[in-house]
Amino acid sequence: MPDNLKHRLDVASAAALEAGKATLRHFQTALAVELKGDRTPVTAADREAEEVLFSILTREFPGDAFLGEERGERPGTTGFRWVVDPIDGTKSFIQGVPLYGVMVGLEDPLGDAVAGVVCLPALGEVVAGARGEGTTWNGRKARVSAVGALADSCLVYTSHKTFEDAGRDEAYERARKLVRVARGWGDCFGHVLVATGRAEVMLDPILNDWDCAALLPILEGSGGTFTDWHGRRTVCGKSGISTNGKVQAELMACLASAR
Repeated sequence: MPDNLKHRLDVASAAALEAGKATLRHFQTALAVELKGDRTPVTAADREAEEVLFSILTREFPGDAFLGEERGERPGTTGFRWVVDPIDGTKSFIQGVPLYGVMVGLEDPLGDAVAGVVCLPALGEVVAGARGEGTTWNGRKARVSAVGALADSCLVYTSHKTFEDAGRDEAYERARKLVRVARGWGDCFGHVLVATGRAEVMLDPILNDWDCAALLPILEGSGGTFTDWHGRRTVCGKSGISTNGKVQAELMACLASAR
């Protein structure tokens, strides 16, 4: 890994940890909830965590561009761009459920997602990966599972409503009937479960860019795959599927049969 990419990953990990600490100050408190224009919730914790990320990343890399869910876009000059989600799983956070995460992704000058960090503050977990260097889970090497068939797989997802909203409820039902177990351990936590060998498939039919940028390098670094619902290796497909790689072909055939 080039030194500058390694340095960026180290700074991203430190920034995600600091932002995670900021979220914990608000977690399981009587926090006011607002609705944004797209009717999704936002809290002071989201905004504070993103300010922490923005402050650290732009101080260390003033020429890098920055895209945040709450702040929007800041252009840069280096070609690198940080793409962050200060709280992925805000609805879980609001409910006092610990399955939420701080996400920091990095795109290179060609637009490829090359490094990513997901910090799960309430669970004490950090997963980080970069192109060419693999993925770590709390400092140790992370690997996807060895399961080779959907019939033996654990499938995770965020909510049934997202499948209905995306017109993919039939596809989900077909996949659900093929797997060993399906559980609603959603948002970035579900993708982390795949990257660390605790699930084989995560289905996300609706995603924004800041929900995806950190995931592709993490999944690939642990031996898995991250694609959109058309099977394209991209973080800009507005949807996401993580797999352990070994069941991907069977899964995509299943989903395609429902389109």
